[in-house]
Amino acid sequence: MFIGIATIFGCSDLSDINENPNNVSQTHPQLLLTEIAFRAFQVEGTGAMYASRMLVQTDGENNYQYYNWNRGSFGDYNRLRDITKMMEEAERIESNAYKALAKFFRSYYFYDLTLTFGDIPYSDALKGEDEEIYTPSYDTQKEVFVGILNELEEANNLLKDNNEIIAGDIIYNGNAAQWRKLINSFRLKVLLTLSGKTSDAELNVGNTFASIFNNQPIIESNDDNGQLVFIDQDGSRYTEFNSSGYGSGMYMDSTFVRRLQDRKDPRLFIFCTTTKNAKEAGLAEDDFNAYEGGNPLAPYAEVNDKAAQGDVSKVNLRYSTDPTTEPHNLLSYSETEFILAEAALRGWIASDAKMHYENGVKASFEFYNDYAKGYGSYVDTQSAESYLSEPLVNFDNATTFEEQLELVMTQKYFTSFLQSGWRMYFDQLRTGYPEFAQAAGATPPTRWIYPQGEYLQNTQNVSEAITRQFGEGNDKIRETPWWLQ
Repeated sequence: MFIGIATIFGCSDLSDINENPNNVSQTHPQLLLTEIAFRAFQVEGTGAMYASRMLVQTDGENNYQYYNWNRGSFGDYNRLRDITKMMEEAERIESNAYKALAKFFRSYYFYDLTLTFGDIPYSDALKGEDEEIYTPSYDTQKEVFVGILNELEEANNLLKDNNEIIAGDIIYNGNAAQWRKLINSFRLKVLLTLSGKTSDAELNVGNTFASIFNNQPIIESNDDNGQLVFIDQDGSRYTEFNSSGYGSGMYMDSTFVRRLQDRKDPRLFIFCTTTKNAKEAGLAEDDFNAYEGGNPLAPYAEVNDKAAQGDVSKVNLRYSTDPTTEPHNLLSYSETEFILAEAALRGWIASDAKMHYENGVKASFEFYNDYAKGYGSYVDTQSAESYLSEPLVNFDNATTFEEQLELVMTQKYFTSFLQSGWRMYFDQLRTGYPEFAQAAGATPPTRWIYPQGEYLQNTQNVSEAITRQFGEGNDKIRETPWWLQ
């Protein structure tokens, strides 16, 4: 027996024998994909909803509601480390499918990061382990956008004629064709973000958008939604399930409620509850007069008094009590149609803006008809058709570009309730629609301040980036980044 053991050890690499099974150097990318997708497709919390005039807080001053936030986080780079590992493993097993998805998720996170801050580490980022680059330089925002668009194009090309089984895929169950639709639709979204850069010949925004629209597969129904469907299992339930915030000082914003009421929009009944006084007075759930919000500009104590009197609606309890309420969309068919409607208005594509606008509204109604349990009758097909005839919704009533753009952006805004994170806030910064209530001298911030850690550990590079963009020492929340100039 001793001789056999000695023989085994004599012919084996001790590093192989002693490998920690909990810290393996190699793994199949499918194991990484599941977690990466689950995190990327989660609801992004309620901060964007305060900033986008959907919620108000009554038990304290919410920084997002009053537009007085400061530093952002580079936490997305932690997610990007996992994606880098997935890319490495995809290259190891020579899988184009997993390479493509890694490029998509890289693009998704870098897109969010650059919109949050402006210039960010991109080309030198995530190279600490392989190249010992621990203080990455900052790419200009334009360079980041060019890189994102290139990676998305590469991702689409890698998936062409791809017959691999994409195991670990919780979004499309391994369907590469649907991933291509999402990737190309996301390309359109990124290009539309650059609507102010149509004169930049290098970017060639309008023509590139048209080429994708005319030649590449994109999302074309709710069946293609880039969404995470939740299940009633530990760790897989709806992101806001059992969140304590919904039962305390969180209430609806009066400007959001009023916009829905003015348009007789039945999604109001899905998003929030009737006020306490309306319920006690016997007003029906589908009575628009049964809903009211709090003034987002008023001191929170004043709104708290109004709420205590029973005159402010809360977020619908289904969001915090139903573990499998509607899926969360990273990018939906509805949003894609509104993207196409705006592109048609801008003359980028030869298509009918009204058709895309109405498709977007109908898709939103269909989505809630499918998933808002107990509310389907409010948002059926006939309800959508009737809604599109409402004076403030009817596309034919808008005759100028600005009026039509406002219609499109307002409907796109409604679809962002607990969906798509900060998308609507950035869209409002870009287009000005819908108008957000703001106090004098408190315009919506255009960015976040760089993390303190960058000042301490990457001082030279972050300082150069700030000076290049805004002037020395001007790392402020209302400085204008390149994409908005």
